[in-house]
Amino acid sequence: MGGGFSIIHWIILLVVVVVVFGTAKLKNFGKDVGGAVRDFKNAVRDDEKEQRVQQNRVLDHEALDHKKNTPADQRVYQDEQQG
Repeated sequence: MGGGFSIIHWIILLVVVVVVFGTAKLKNFGKDVGGAVRDFKNAVRDDEKEQRVQQNRVLDHEALDHKKNTPADQRVYQDEQQG
């Protein structure tokens, strides 16, 4: 009818997998997959953190360049307006 898997198909597939691989191997496989997912998330989080640090460095560098290229009297005027 629908061409998809019904609940009976999934149960049969699960039983076949357990019989073929055994529960011990499936348990180890689950641990391995969980560890891989955790490591991947940590790597993504570390990369995002590094990107934010790099972006802040660029912004700080640009602000410093702007301050260096601004005449002193104009800088004082800008500081007075901000403060």
